[in-house]
Amino acid sequence: MSLSPTLLAAAPTALPHTSSDGRLLLAVLLSIGAIVLLITKLKLHPFLALTIGSGLLAVVAGAPFDKLLTSFSTGFGATVAGVGLLIGLGAMLGKLLADSGGANIIADTVLARTGRKALPWAMALIAAVLGLPLFFEVGVVLLIPIVLLVARRGNLPLMRVGIPALAGLSVLHGLVPPHPGPLVAVDALKADLGVTLALGLLIAVPTLIVAGPLFARVAERWVGPLSVPEAIAPAATEESEKREHTPSFGAVLVTILLPVILMLGKALVDVVIDDPKAMPQRVFDFIGSPLIALLAAVLLGMLTLGRAAGFSKARISSTVEKSLGPIAGIVFIVGAGGGFKQTLIDVGVGNAVSEWSSKWHISALLLGWLIAVLIRLATGSATVATITAAGIVAPLAAEMSTTHASLLVLAIGAGSLFFSHVNDAGFWLVKEYFGMSVGQTLKSWSVMETVISVVAIALIMPLSLVI
Repeated sequence: MSLSPTLLAAAPTALPHTSSDGRLLLAVLLSIGAIVLLITKLKLHPFLALTIGSGLLAVVAGAPFDKLLTSFSTGFGATVAGVGLLIGLGAMLGKLLADSGGANIIADTVLARTGRKALPWAMALIAAVLGLPLFFEVGVVLLIPIVLLVARRGNLPLMRVGIPALAGLSVLHGLVPPHPGPLVAVDALKADLGVTLALGLLIAVPTLIVAGPLFARVAERWVGPLSVPEAIAPAATEESEKREHTPSFGAVLVTILLPVILMLGKALVDVVIDDPKAMPQRVFDFIGSPLIALLAAVLLGMLTLGRAAGFSKARISSTVEKSLGPIAGIVFIVGAGGGFKQTLIDVGVGNAVSEWSSKWHISALLLGWLIAVLIRLATGSATVATITAAGIVAPLAAEMSTTHASLLVLAIGAGSLFFSHVNDAGFWLVKEYFGMSVGQTLKSWSVMETVISVVAIALIMPLSLVI
């Protein structure tokens, strides 16, 4: 079952065109080139860049303007309807987790039971757990003070605990729903969310081990000693001291893992029972749908996080309300990406790519990864890379099995993480928080992102041969 039964169900009739394959290829290259130029050189917001790029794509491909508007608006609306709701719920859960002190509870509990040598592994675990409901940028802001405190208390090099934490967040961001990129790819390729989640976790664990604790020792030698920025580290302890009530470790863990458990349960029941009319499967199809699973986690979080932290009903309501403002830009970018994707499909680009790939004899998984890599390098945005690559290779997933469609989602997600550099906002966020130079950030953060991308696709390709 795809992300939402209604998502893209109302896709418009394909835009009429008489384009040759050469003209379609030109349209794709010019539109993507325009998006890259608008984002990187003219500093235009990705929402506007994707919208303009969609128009250029249709014009060069020979589609009429009235059909273009219908195609773009339908893709935009369907994507926001299916993915925007989940992004909003994820933001609510993340905000409750941050404001209640739940993140610090997890960090303090794990670190209290961890020896000095195991601290890098503990940081990777903390980041992975916290990364499930949090957007990458929110996770970075939340985790960095904890990382800096751990490095100071444990008398460890900053890179040795910082890289595992960043890797945990980044791996989850690129490979595991309900993060926006994987969600959009799941929808575009009509993949099963539960299967994608299960396979994503399977790929994420060894990828995190290699790119996190193991690569951290290499990054430590390349970067050299770093001092812990005083302006950031004390903030976490001061905030903890001001909070009189905090949720319990068990309650925080259950709240974070609830949507994952429900979605994995649905996937397991679908495999074991495989009877849409059976009551257990109908129940799990409902409670394991991403919308219900995340909604349940948010409602539970209001009690286990908000009330446990001593928040009043008004404070909980205010916390939830404040979580929605910062994600408006993300929702519009994702929606515009959906419009661009639908335009790609309707002008016939997807079918042309399918024909080209059969002539090239290249694996669809490798093709999706390569396209995402190129767009990531050009635009700096993992989300834009995922959205665009998924739209281009979507027809290749039509004949795929359930597991291979999910692996294609993961291949695109892996490609979208390749070599973050100066055109990526995450690059500057990491640089400033860790107090590194551009060169040091390239040697650590940028290489770490590349390791994640390469290790993930290296695991995905052989896995596709056995499942």
